[in-house]
Amino acid sequence: MPEPDTAEIEPHADADALLARLRRIEGQIRGIHRMLSEDRVCEDVVTQLMAARSGLDQVGLLIIDRHVDRCLASDHPTEESLRNLQNAMRLWLRFGGPSPHQE
Repeated sequence: MPEPDTAEIEPHADADALLARLRRIEGQIRGIHRMLSEDRVCEDVVTQLMAARSGLDQVGLLIIDRHVDRCLASDHPTEESLRNLQNAMRLWLRFGGPSPHQE
């Protein structure tokens, strides 16, 4: 029996992985809400905020990677140029903290 085409399986697996990550982040946000209503220690709340932010950054990175693979690869760039673009986006997300003017 032939093996299934991975291109047919990947989009669903990717979507399932993203949804699982978002559910985890959703749980972290509910936990932060509970911690604030219980007047928990500031350091604990900030730790959970950073974990949720990191999770969102990772989801964003996965979505951008998927976009690059699906949408930008249609012009058939070289594998190296695609990898360089993905690395640049990773750096942008990694160092792209909140604006100093946000409240």
